[in-house]
Amino acid sequence: MTEHAAAPVRRKSGSASLAQRAQFASLIDVRSPAEFADDHIPGAISCPVLSDAERAEVGTLYKQVSPFAAKKLGAAYISRNIGEHLQARFLHQDKNWRPLIICWRGGLRSGAMTTVLRSVGWDACQLEGGYKGFRQHVLNELDTLPGRFRLHLLDGPTGSAKSRILQEIAARGGQVLDLEGLACHKGSVLGRLPTQPQPAQKWFETQIWHQLSQFDPAAPVFIEAESRKIGLLRLPAALFAQMQSAHSYRIDAPASARIAYLLRDYAYFTQTPQALKDALAGLHHLLGQECLDTWYAQIDQGRFAELTAELLARHYDPLYRRARLRDYGEPAITTMMSAQLEDTDITRLAHDILQHATSFSPYGALHV
Repeated sequence: MTEHAAAPVRRKSGSASLAQRAQFASLIDVRSPAEFADDHIPGAISCPVLSDAERAEVGTLYKQVSPFAAKKLGAAYISRNIGEHLQARFLHQDKNWRPLIICWRGGLRSGAMTTVLRSVGWDACQLEGGYKGFRQHVLNELDTLPGRFRLHLLDGPTGSAKSRILQEIAARGGQVLDLEGLACHKGSVLGRLPTQPQPAQKWFETQIWHQLSQFDPAAPVFIEAESRKIGLLRLPAALFAQMQSAHSYRIDAPASARIAYLLRDYAYFTQTPQALKDALAGLHHLLGQECLDTWYAQIDQGRFAELTAELLARHYDPLYRRARLRDYGEPAITTMMSAQLEDTDITRLAHDILQHATSFSPYGALHV
């Protein structure tokens, strides 16, 4: 962790700072479900004292009638919901349980839950500054934290198995920041995952901060070369700037190996042809309807290898060259050459990249 050692919790006040959160057995976020989904402290559990609908109703009453009327209704809802959480989720806790309660600013909602839990006898505390203070902490950290690490980029055109190599590096103990995994997106027009939506921007940033804060600055961090956006999500500016100056490992594999890998990695599209057509429709403004009609016919005929080859030649490879020149210029590069991209090849590539980055030998080409 990057934070300083925490001082003991001030039990009498019933409050604690963000730096003291590790001293608590549970982090309980009492904000509404929508607020929690947008972003939250990693490891926190959602126990809303107002539902989304209740929060909206109380807020409308506050503006249209009076603060007093809103507080009366809010107190009724909050009291009922706290009682339900207490009975359903907390009765099994022994007297030594110590929860930290979180709301938007560290105000009424968390104060109400803290008061009830402390009245039971638990050493519950309210997070000072609430989620808002946590969010500012994350933003401040993301301005400086990336600069503490020695980043190593995995680069290469579409189908180079970069994400799989990152996973293998992580399995071998390497420090990996998997941006596409955190973004739930593969970073291209076909990158949207079929059953998993992208997270909110704030939660994406929180996950990046959380992962980086657990890394050892003395060891290399491996990350895939990305553009400034992955799907709808933006990379933190300081992280992207650090990536632009990082050493790059470029995977060099023949088109046949990349096509074979992509057919495995995007197999779900071969099982849902209409979803593939819908995704390709996003290229209409770049390639025109005639090109799309040809590709649609290939999909209908099951000619997925031919389609993949044309996608690489006409869209992905030219896009890759333009994007890399725009975003990274001429970085320091070690070329990793592999004739195939099967599981054994990916394992060897991960091993060699990890070894090379650890020793950081002179730049050159490595043949696998």
